Amino acid sequence: MTTLNANKLSLEEVEWLLNLEEREGSNFTSLLSLQPITASEQAEVEQIHQDFRPYLRGKKALEGQVRLVVVAPLLRLAGFYRPPIQIRVEEDIERIYIEDDDQVITGKFDIIAVNKNSTRSNNVDFWVLVIETKRSELDTISGLPQLLTYASQSLQHQEFVWGLVTNGIRYQFVYLQRGNPSTYQQMPLLNLLESDSAIRLLQVLKAICQLPGDRNLAV
Repeated sequence: MTTLNANKLSLEEVEWLLNLEEREGSNFTSLLSLQPITASEQAEVEQIHQDFRPYLRGKKALEGQVRLVVVAPLLRLAGFYRPPIQIRVEEDIERIYIEDDDQVITGKFDIIAVNKNSTRSNNVDFWVLVIETKRSELDTISGLPQLLTYASQSLQHQEFVWGLVTNGIRYQFVYLQRGNPSTYQQMPLLNLLESDSAIRLLQVLKAICQLPGDRNLAV
């Protein structure tokens, strides 16, 4: 049996191995209910932006810095630290077996948010949001194969799941939906350094966090 590491796979390989197909023409408002954010929330987003700027002066911010300085505060602000949502970090994925080719995919996801109120009868967590972080100088597309590999695991137990690849500056949300083949849609790219885009970023995170449990069962 051949062992493949998810961080070494190309997008084409992931699509072929996991029977995934990209759908185009996506937008946030067709999938999420985006609500206005308050002035204080807007000020906090701006503060996160300002806190991150010094890390960019050395040309790059490492993955750990991206997670702590930017992603963690954004998740807190969006409500991901409150029950029933629970955050898990840096855990090995279950081995993904590709039976027809006698191959197995291994890897480790960065951050996953699960809804503990939507745990299945077989004790399988409902995945709300899967996050893959990259160094600031890398493009978000570089993390897409890993994200799709990890997030697609949840489609065995739920209808859809949200994913996010970020380098701290740019935020690429992806919506995966179960099917034959299962599909994924890349949402419009968001940028923390642009005011309107940063506001939309928080709106999207809050909307994903607040999806009701019964809707989540269709993830």
